[in-house]
Amino acid sequence: MKSMITILFLFSCCFFYHPTLNAATYFVGKNKPFSSIKQALQHCKNGDTIIVETGLYKEGEIIIDKAVILKGNGQPVLDGNHQYQIITVKADYVSIDGFKLQHSGKSDVNDIAAIKVFNANYVTISNNIIDDAFWGILLQKSNHCTVINNRLKAYSNESNSGNGIHCWKGDSLIIANNTITGHRDGIYFEFVTNSIIQNNISEKNLRYGLHFMFSHNDTYISNRFQQNGSGVAVMYSHGVKMENNSFIENWGDGAYGLLLKEITDSYIYHNRFLRNTIGIHAEGTTRIKVEKNIFSNNGWAMRVQASCSDNNILYNNFQGNTFDIATNGSLMLNKFDHNYWDKYEGYDLNKDNIGDVPYRPVSLFSMIVERNPSAMMLFRSFMVTLFDKTEKVLPGIIPENLKDNFPLMKPLAL
Repeated sequence: MKSMITILFLFSCCFFYHPTLNAATYFVGKNKPFSSIKQALQHCKNGDTIIVETGLYKEGEIIIDKAVILKGNGQPVLDGNHQYQIITVKADYVSIDGFKLQHSGKSDVNDIAAIKVFNANYVTISNNIIDDAFWGILLQKSNHCTVINNRLKAYSNESNSGNGIHCWKGDSLIIANNTITGHRDGIYFEFVTNSIIQNNISEKNLRYGLHFMFSHNDTYISNRFQQNGSGVAVMYSHGVKMENNSFIENWGDGAYGLLLKEITDSYIYHNRFLRNTIGIHAEGTTRIKVEKNIFSNNGWAMRVQASCSDNNILYNNFQGNTFDIATNGSLMLNKFDHNYWDKYEGYDLNKDNIGDVPYRPVSLFSMIVERNPSAMMLFRSFMVTLFDKTEKVLPGIIPENLKDNFPLMKPLAL
């Protein structure tokens, strides 16, 4: 997967190197021809390169309206002095590489960012450190942009913080190998299509590690979402692929590893849901395939609401969860087959690794808790155990067709 990102990154970089006969390189810094980036931008033309030497630069808002490469040598610091947006990009084919951007301004009215890209395409933002910014990197109405190898950290509370990497109305974006912490949402997508989010670490953000809505045909691969306020939320989208991600320790009231709301025709494959309040909460989902995932030591592995239909939950491992499956209705129109359940107590007489009797992963007590959360105080009591055993023998409350007809006797090697 890393090789795929490398190829896509190099492919996107090719757009920056137009064959300009008079391309020039300008140097900024102490004892250099220019003492400020703004001075160099006034003199440069499309296709030129500006190399900024190490040092501290307080220039207010730097507006890039030409197709230039802005490269830091020795991680120069661009300081917004808690007042300004640090860099604004308004041109196609811009590259920003190798800076530390710190102390942007803040506003309840304007989306002030360390780097804002507005209505510009083929922009690359790479190898930067963004520290104490209101919004980190903000892409608006921009296509074919790459955000790679950046580190973003914020320190504000939820009401006084923007998102780390925020993308609104874009297509064919690459968000890869970034680390985001302390922001409101780590990564945010809205109206973004045909894009890739890969190899990012989004942890300890105030609300969501990843939050996206109305964004179709996007792929999320090999990311880690850990200890975020509410986990990851995926809403009102179709054609979503989530593969090989880790959802870890998203704990709290109303928290989950992954929230799916009004999602259709999507694929959740080979992910790890470890120690979350809820591994996956699905609401209004249709034609979702949940396959070869690990659900381990969660409060609820999956909560599948009665509004979900035609979903396939296949070949997953459910181990050490308080509740494997929970639902809020008596009708279940989804398929649960060929999964491993560590609570399964059936037998396998023909030794084909498939249990000879179906397994019902919803317990009577989980149904009671779903309707009356305060009943959780009775968990592990003798009466609860007796009720669950009775319900397995003579089911009357749990959905009749919510069962795994082919439960595996051994966990899958995932």
